[in-house]
Amino acid sequence: MSKITSLAVSVSICGFVAVWLFLTLGTILIWAAFVAWACFFAFGGDATAFITTIISNAFGVFVASTTAVVIISLPLGEVLGATVWPALVVAVSIALYILAANFPPFASIPGTTFGYASTFAYLLQTPDRFTSEALLSISFTSSYFVVFVSMAIGTCFALASAKGSEILVGKKNEAPG
Repeated sequence: MSKITSLAVSVSICGFVAVWLFLTLGTILIWAAFVAWACFFAFGGDATAFITTIISNAFGVFVASTTAVVIISLPLGEVLGATVWPALVVAVSIALYILAANFPPFASIPGTTFGYASTFAYLLQTPDRFTSEALLSISFTSSYFVVFVSMAIGTCFALASAKGSEILVGKKNEAPG
């Protein structure tokens, strides 16, 4: 079986299981899982990619969630403007996470960006999530938890699909890219 065919079969099977699981549980985000899944393969689809994806996505989720807390907690929007204040906080947070790439665990700027963007997608497109109550809760309404868990599970499915592809092709499989 070719590499692409084996990957198509393996990802399809794992994708079926992931969608069923996420829809059954109902609290985790399948789209965030798929973002992490793609991140894993973009980073090479191996054990190193697994670690890089988990760390960088988690860092992005942390920075974005903390950015949201700062936007909400400091009432500078009344002084600087409802659009200037969030834009300024986001700009500073992006500069900080890019500068953090000087430290090896945070070196993956794209992976951090995937986590960051997924977090703001969740916060801005899900009613009642961009609030202090939701952000600071220890529950799956908090982006700190739900986006990270969704992306971590997606990364696990990505690893499983890569391993499944290797089994189907009959040897170590290189990630297409």
